Amino acid sequence: MTDLAVIFDELSTSDGGRVGVATLNAPKSLNALSLDMARQLAAKLDAWAVDRSIVAVWLEGAGEKAFCAGGDIVALYRSMTEEGDNRGSGRDSLFAETYFTTEYRLDYRIHTYPKPILVWGDGIVMGGGLGLMAGASHRIVAETSRIAMPEISIGLYPDIGASWFLNRMPRGVGAYLGLTGAQLNARDALDLGMADHFVPRERRTALLDALAGADYGKRSAQELRAGVSSALAAFEDRSHAPSGQVWSHLDHLQRLVGTADVTQAVEAILADDRDDAWLRANRERLAVGSPLSAHLVWRMLERHRHTSLAEAFRDELNLSVQCCREGDIAEGVRALLIDKDKNPRWRHADVASVPEADLQAMMVPLWRDDEHPLRDLG
Repeated sequence: MTDLAVIFDELSTSDGGRVGVATLNAPKSLNALSLDMARQLAAKLDAWAVDRSIVAVWLEGAGEKAFCAGGDIVALYRSMTEEGDNRGSGRDSLFAETYFTTEYRLDYRIHTYPKPILVWGDGIVMGGGLGLMAGASHRIVAETSRIAMPEISIGLYPDIGASWFLNRMPRGVGAYLGLTGAQLNARDALDLGMADHFVPRERRTALLDALAGADYGKRSAQELRAGVSSALAAFEDRSHAPSGQVWSHLDHLQRLVGTADVTQAVEAILADDRDDAWLRANRERLAVGSPLSAHLVWRMLERHRHTSLAEAFRDELNLSVQCCREGDIAEGVRALLIDKDKNPRWRHADVASVPEADLQAMMVPLWRDDEHPLRDLG
């Protein structure tokens, strides 16, 4: 097995073109998105975008377990604990700034890419993995797909553009998902607009063969999308998808978070006694999650109800770096992945104990508008 962070290949098509294939290559870490991965993938996407022979891009993860289980939060933790005091020395935020800037710029590139990007969202798709998948033109899930944004468990919040795309779900659903880190299956992803196609896992190779045999015409954007869509149409088979969890609970979820106050929403979720395994797992995750993160989830969804995707990414970059300087993320990663005691000592006892002043401090801009690392997006 090669030690390259991302494996690149090109699949010849019957009409003389090529499909670019990128494979995240860190199966032992469930393909967690490292800085090297993000840089290599961004550079190759830029090259493929201007290569007329490339008709589409296929993005997947190595191994059988995951497309991408999230960002490289272990590297982030090490940068905070080994480079200096993670309570705002300034030095500790350098890696965080570089990492999140690179990741968000890559995610935005995928959202705005001029050619079809197909993401094979098989297995675990969490956090940073969802950031790669969310903006793709053709998001494919299988019976094994498991999608979540459980950042509240590590003292972060749903970032990677989620402040924007969670707002585009049915009322209240994005807030519930962000607060609880709820795990979604393929049917949920389709219902909520997080996926476009369901293809059984065993049909992956046949689908790639069909992409190689598709007709991409004279390479106009419309013809490229038509070629990909025609190949996918032969493999779409939602009869194999599992039963959804969100849609059957939609009215209930909307009642739980149907308030203007995050403390009341959290109290309602935790007090919910409905006997359902999925709901129970969600409230248990919220109960041990970061109280500060719960507020950040709520605040960011409020701030980006009507903004652009680019504005959301810029705001998220600021907040994500602040989370590394002033927030709970170092403690959350320590408890979950380093010491693995699963007993984080959060800054606040509960959601009701988080003062407004602490939230305002997290939102303080780190750059002037004309100096922001993502100022050119949009």
